[in-house]
Amino acid sequence: MFVSPAIRKVYEGVAPRHEMYALFNRHNQAPFDDDRMNGTRYVGEWFEISEADHDRMFEILPPLFYRGDMFAMRELLAASVTSVFFALRIDDRNRWFHGYCNLSDRPSLERMRVEIIARESRPVRAMSDQEKRDHIWSTTGPDFRDYADARFPADLRNRQIVLVYSSAQRKIWKLLDDLTAEEIASKLPVQFRQLVDTAAA
Repeated sequence: MFVSPAIRKVYEGVAPRHEMYALFNRHNQAPFDDDRMNGTRYVGEWFEISEADHDRMFEILPPLFYRGDMFAMRELLAASVTSVFFALRIDDRNRWFHGYCNLSDRPSLERMRVEIIARESRPVRAMSDQEKRDHIWSTTGPDFRDYADARFPADLRNRQIVLVYSSAQRKIWKLLDDLTAEEIASKLPVQFRQLVDTAAA
């Protein structure tokens, strides 16, 4: 039975152009396993971009399709996964987004559209615990993030890891999912550290 991947915001704020391209490549260190080759690692991820970057991406190549408030890139990332760009009106403001969708899962585009609108329509700015971890991964340089390798037990291989400082000020690699609340706060930009959790929004 096909299970759609979770739809996740992976960057807080509007990504500048250089950050947009970095976000396109946020898994470029990932091992070439099934999840990367079939696009599963990417599907469901989305973030906000500027109007200028949305329009620029539209002009790079003729889109694979254009439908109302969305268009898809002609070049596929992996299997049937590609970039989809959205121009949405949320709370009387025009905003623009990029997401990875599996085109073989036809309802996935509308699901992402609905999820983005729901997420960005909240009356209180908030970040879920997962969004905080995704933002950290998205904004951490490649020298300070990686995927678990032979240094880790076999059942942890290929999971995301980041470099942290231990209490003794030693650098250690730690699973992104295992970061403590204090470690998450130290890695988030100052303006995001006090955002309430989604559950409290």
